[in-house]
Amino acid sequence: MTDDAELQPAIAAELCALADLLGSATEAQWGTPSLCTGWRVREVVAHMTMAARYPEDELMAELRRCDFDFGRLSNEIASRDAELPPSQLVGDLRSEVLQHWKPRGRYRDALNHVVIHSLDVTVPLGVPRRSPDATVRIVLDDLTIGGVHHHFGTNIDGPSLQATDLNWSYGSGSALRATAEDLVLVLCGRTVPAGRVEGKPL
Repeated sequence: MTDDAELQPAIAAELCALADLLGSATEAQWGTPSLCTGWRVREVVAHMTMAARYPEDELMAELRRCDFDFGRLSNEIASRDAELPPSQLVGDLRSEVLQHWKPRGRYRDALNHVVIHSLDVTVPLGVPRRSPDATVRIVLDDLTIGGVHHHFGTNIDGPSLQATDLNWSYGSGSALRATAEDLVLVLCGRTVPAGRVEGKPL
């Protein structure tokens, strides 16, 4: 697997690509329901960009206020900051602070975060995959070999996961086939648009 320190340029590229896309998005597109239940595109981007607006001490103060319930904190900040002007949210995606943010001290976690949430936005908007094969492969490996799927409550015991658009697979059971981006979403427990996954669901 790629050394963690080498992932920062990929994170910056993912954030800038999403900023480029959303820089010309309409109000209707910003209001499109995302793949995150209850969140529109606005809320997802507000969540993704928290680190650009809140220094660590302010974020910890917010977390204490929420009794250290990170889910509650995420929902509150996403709801509140979704009302920021789209131009500010796009600017936050380009923030140097965000592009060097390392949750739990790992760039790998930051890469997972930006790729997954970017798909939460781009799939409902009908945008084809924008991430390079190498980037998506790192995320797929982390979700499977790295065990990150447990965070999303998915069980990958049994099926063989096979990407249809790049040379990547995992497991040896009955085949579950989809594009690499859709496999990422399946592993994260997201609902993928109908007809895009072949095989028994996880």
